[in-house]
Amino acid sequence: MRILLAAAVLPALFLMRYVYRMDRIEKEPLGLLIQLAGAGAVSCFPAAVIEKMLGSVLGQFLDAESEIYILIDAFLVVALAEEGCKYICLRMFTWRNEEFDCNFDGIVYAVFVSLGFAALENIMYLQSYGLSIAFSRAILSIPGHMTFSVFMGHHYSKAKKAMIYGRADEARQCSITALTRAVILHGFYDYCLMSNYEVLYYVFFVFVVLLDIISIKKIKIEAANDAPFERWPMY
Repeated sequence: MRILLAAAVLPALFLMRYVYRMDRIEKEPLGLLIQLAGAGAVSCFPAAVIEKMLGSVLGQFLDAESEIYILIDAFLVVALAEEGCKYICLRMFTWRNEEFDCNFDGIVYAVFVSLGFAALENIMYLQSYGLSIAFSRAILSIPGHMTFSVFMGHHYSKAKKAMIYGRADEARQCSITALTRAVILHGFYDYCLMSNYEVLYYVFFVFVVLLDIISIKKIKIEAANDAPFERWPMY
């Protein structure tokens, strides 16, 4: 059990540490980050319930083996439920938190929520299927959750910035973009794996490699250009 837990959790902890170290201006309180990771982990349960309910409803209208069912399930059931629950946790714990005062903070917060979710999900998968899937999940599933959250966190910070400057419409639009970008990326990730079209398995690996490269580059750029909100010019 100790080996299983280590295999499930260590990849997520490694990525959390990486993003935490990239936050150079002002480190976020560890208590808050632990809260976010814990909330992300807990959000696995409502996400699973929502997925089951929506999947059951969808199954009343479509054949579960049909491509249209798989497409809707990937984007509007699994991705929307999981990213939606993560976003709710992110918003609840950080939107009005006084520590949320820098550009890069949104990415840090979103990553910790997402990797908390990924860690608990990974524990459940390894309990069900054993250590044979530990490596593939460590290099695909857990980094996948992190990459979705990088895009969510980037636009989440833009929403906070717009709110500080009194631009409510822009804040709402950026908040919607934060969620929809994560849902689209997550949905495409899942659809490639779930689809009946074999060619999408090859597309999946290209997509994952590109997404990892873009996400790491985005983290480095956003960390290098980080600044407190009050020093951001609003054009």
